[in-house]
Amino acid sequence: MSIMTEGVPLLQLAGVEAWYGDSHVLHGVDLSLAKGEVVTLLGRNGAGKTTTLRTIMGLMQRSTGSVCHQGVEVRGLPPERVARRGIGYCPEERGIFASLDVEENLLLPPVVQPGGLSLGEVYDLFPVLRERRRSQGTKLSGGEQQMLALGRLLRTGSDILLLDEPTEGLAPVIVRQIGSIIRDLKRRGFTLLVVAQDFHFALGIADRHCVMENGRIVDSLTAAEMQTGMARVQTYLGV
Repeated sequence: MSIMTEGVPLLQLAGVEAWYGDSHVLHGVDLSLAKGEVVTLLGRNGAGKTTTLRTIMGLMQRSTGSVCHQGVEVRGLPPERVARRGIGYCPEERGIFASLDVEENLLLPPVVQPGGLSLGEVYDLFPVLRERRRSQGTKLSGGEQQMLALGRLLRTGSDILLLDEPTEGLAPVIVRQIGSIIRDLKRRGFTLLVVAQDFHFALGIADRHCVMENGRIVDSLTAAEMQTGMARVQTYLGV
């Protein structure tokens, strides 16, 4: 696990702007994460949540502003160099390799730093993957594929996890499992930035909630503040 410089956020975005071609998507995003914190990005479709994760990972062709990891500027680095600093990204589409079985998918990514889970530890965390380890990755259910994508990320040693809609399209029982896994990862010391559409799922996992609208973070509430600020957030989300 990486060591944070005293007093410096583990991950900090300042004035981040991003474009898809001529379309200006992010408009001055400011965001910070402390080590061991779980933060959700909430907002309607098109608010800029996924683009924020992609900008952190260096996947946007055009961006400005600052993205610092442990006080070091990483905006502008190629994605593989961002990943090798211990920042892991699980996109909404999960990126499971159809030609590989579960275990081959788990073993494919390189270990980027110490502290990753062993194959056995991944199987302990996701017992269903042990049972399905010889199944083709894309023959798993949606929930099993999400667990595979998470398990693959955890093997790399990444200690900042960027999760894009980890419960999208999953059955309620699997959503609860994913929530339990995220809380377990927090107890293990991981830092997570989670894009979530499911408001109630977000309430159960995060220390802090950031609301995005039109490419900006327009509100930020701690878990405790959500007790009084819930109606405000629901207005942003159109719930």
